[in-house]
Amino acid sequence: MEVLGWDGALSSRDFHVAARAFANNWKEFNSAFPPWTWVPSPKQPPHLSRLQQQQHGYLSLEKICLLRSIKEDANEENHAWDEEEPESVDKATLVDTSNLQVCYYDFHIVHSDSYRVPVLYFRCYYIDGQPLALEEIEKDLPARSSKVLLESKWTFITQEEHPYLNRPWYKLHPCGTSEWMKLLFLGDNSQAKNGVAVEQYLVSWLSVVGQVVGIRVPFEMLNHHKTSN
Repeated sequence: MEVLGWDGALSSRDFHVAARAFANNWKEFNSAFPPWTWVPSPKQPPHLSRLQQQQHGYLSLEKICLLRSIKEDANEENHAWDEEEPESVDKATLVDTSNLQVCYYDFHIVHSDSYRVPVLYFRCYYIDGQPLALEEIEKDLPARSSKVLLESKWTFITQEEHPYLNRPWYKLHPCGTSEWMKLLFLGDNSQAKNGVAVEQYLVSWLSVVGQVVGIRVPFEMLNHHKTSN
């Protein structure tokens, strides 16, 4: 894709290509972390070909464990996905867990046909399946997200029905995504000159959006795409 004539959006077909590449690269460069997997759409229009049906779906990263303190005056942040290595429940047995409770986060990357960009959906629930309210989730977000959420309109968190699962999930609103994605690539001289590789789109996108919820994209993934482009 040529940057100068590109509007920063991504077609559903290109999203599938980018998603597959992203999942493979994540597994290669972040093997200590749970993998992102491609989930085919459970509801496929009958008129689509097999190839087209394979292109309908979303990326999924599920059951990321988070140990939350049940003390109201606790000041420590326990972000299982925001560490150099993911913290497991087994490691938690080495410390006092009497004041901790286990929560799980699920993350889905879904393509928006109306905005033509990826959208990050997420939910959080206790070990018994009881969902957390948004006020509780906000306590788990990285401290820097508070400022980002106030200053950036595209990170506004809303709750709506998951387009594939028909259940309420939270999402980061995609408004403005295509504009800042285009600016992101225009700011890279090599990208502006050589064009944007579809495979690089999700890596660059999540490196920005993921900061809001504490997901880190390994530097090796970003550097890999730049050097191979």
